[in-house]
Amino acid sequence: MKKILIINGPNLNLLGERQPSIYGDTPFDTYINQLENGSFKITTFQSNIEGEIIDQLHKAEVDGIILNAGGYTHTSVAIRDAVAAIETPVVEVHISNIADRESFRHTSLISPVAVGCIFGFGLYGYQLALNYFKIPRD
Repeated sequence: MKKILIINGPNLNLLGERQPSIYGDTPFDTYINQLENGSFKITTFQSNIEGEIIDQLHKAEVDGIILNAGGYTHTSVAIRDAVAAIETPVVEVHISNIADRESFRHTSLISPVAVGCIFGFGLYGYQLALNYFKIPRD
């Protein structure tokens, strides 16, 4: 069984409460229990603190990481460097379509070092990212 770590960044602890018109009204804990995870052991981590996210990336002993760095996506060279420094594949996920939001959200520092990016499909983006890890690799 593949081990997957989902890392959520700042303000994602407020899913279901914060701006439901953008992020929906489902709390993340409720959604995670609905994920199709028969072939995965999923663990989650959320932090509003940049260094804690970096520490999780560095110490993760998993087959894959799904990362929603929240606002740090657009500002954190340090998180980008942490993703680039590890061998574990990272799929970047965003609930909203960052290209359809404020101009400062259009650039992701993480996208160039992620194996793939999923934006704008709501919480379903996490399921799409899990599907990536189902694909056999040589």
